[in-house]
Amino acid sequence: MPNDPATIPDLLNAGRDDAPAIGAPGRAPLTYAGLRRLIADTAVALNGAGIGRADRVAIVLANGPEAATAFLATSAAAATAPLNPSYREDEFAFYLDDLGARALIIEAGSESAAVAVARRRGIIVVGLVSEADGPADSFALECDAAPSPAPVRPPVPEDTALVLHTSGTTSRPKMVPLSHANVAASARNIARSLALTDADHCLNVMPLFHIHGLVTALSASLSAGGQVTCCPGFNALRVFAWLQEADPTWYTAVPTMHQAILARASHNTEVIDKLRLRLVRSSSAALPPTVMAALEETFGAPAIEAYGMTEAAHQMASNPLPPAPHKPGTVGAAAGPEVAVMDEAGKRLAAGETGKVVIQGTNVFGSYEANPKANAEAFTDGWFRTGDQGVIDEGGYLTITGRLKEIINRGGEKVAPREVDDTLLGHEAVAQAVTFAVPHPTLGEEVAAAIVLRDGATATDAEIRGYASERLAAFKVPRRIVFVDEIPKGPTGKLRRIGLAETLGLT
Repeated sequence: MPNDPATIPDLLNAGRDDAPAIGAPGRAPLTYAGLRRLIADTAVALNGAGIGRADRVAIVLANGPEAATAFLATSAAAATAPLNPSYREDEFAFYLDDLGARALIIEAGSESAAVAVARRRGIIVVGLVSEADGPADSFALECDAAPSPAPVRPPVPEDTALVLHTSGTTSRPKMVPLSHANVAASARNIARSLALTDADHCLNVMPLFHIHGLVTALSASLSAGGQVTCCPGFNALRVFAWLQEADPTWYTAVPTMHQAILARASHNTEVIDKLRLRLVRSSSAALPPTVMAALEETFGAPAIEAYGMTEAAHQMASNPLPPAPHKPGTVGAAAGPEVAVMDEAGKRLAAGETGKVVIQGTNVFGSYEANPKANAEAFTDGWFRTGDQGVIDEGGYLTITGRLKEIINRGGEKVAPREVDDTLLGHEAVAQAVTFAVPHPTLGEEVAAAIVLRDGATATDAEIRGYASERLAAFKVPRRIVFVDEIPKGPTGKLRRIGLAETLGLT
């Protein structure tokens, strides 16, 4: 790496003035020089509106280049908080209140419910005006000048850069403030693990209100002086056209997106034959080994599975690039922070022993905001408990055996849902499988699975159970099989396991 960035604006130091930085399908890219000017102009506009480093600015923009540059530019003047634009009014009210947002950046003229919520709360509404005829990501802000402009102060590493919330699948969403140092360190870690250079070009299909897209696709690429093409969200029907137009060297996605891409690969062989992909990356959920193998066979490039979470500014571990071995079924070795496994008492375990996965490092956040109970539960002697169960082998590769909150307790027998998922995906008729707990009157919990069949394939629940019973201990075999057209997913494309029984009417 030619530099050692410690803030988000520092990440741009590697980019040549005339090099393309951020683009979008059908639009000319914005250069690094243009991006640096945009960041400087945005900071001046926000400071002039009375918004400064201690303030939090919510960003509600559709996925695309403006969402990318708004995040980068706003972080130079204040703390950013990108929100899912598909939220409803009550959700916007919760998040804007919880954040204590001072301002909201939204497309000028938007009829989003976020605008009404912001105005009722006296939150400054800043209209973003895209320059339709200009380079991708170029915009101007519409905001009134404040009687007392905020002082102009570039960020320092300790300043809050990004505030996100945990998913809140089992409790109230927790607020995660990430410093500039956290984000910059994670971007550096990812760039190093993927050997990114200024010759690399990422196609981003991940949402830019989520840590995966913001840090891996965007920030890591820029830290290497590379280019990012930001698509308007994920669309399996358009992704091959985007690949053809952008001609990227890599893309990153969640497993369900990879599976959707693979489902259309046979119809796009001419595009695939011309691609120059150096790697395909997967994170944010477990990548089934069968999907990893299919990606590598389809694209002729290594499929790199990584392990990330919001509290670590994304990446914690990653499988390495060739010639080092990447091991299907593992999330690789520590790739930035230190990663260990502990027992219930907080004692570090030896290789081969299963326990709680913990991390510590520069990219790891300091604490949840206004949540002492969560902090007390989450930290042990400076180590952050990820909430995952896992085991590290002699080579340092980590295998996640389950999410502690997702482990199924069947009458005292503990079932790791991912193990059952991987087994079911081996059946020739199964396209997707998610194992989850359903209530049971005597056992407490029973094992169930939701299954999407491949196009044109047929199978009965008895056939699926029979297949599983030949490969799993009896207590792990799903007693209930539900065939569905689509498994419910979260806003980032991750399959939802917690709460699935209730969603499918099995409670």
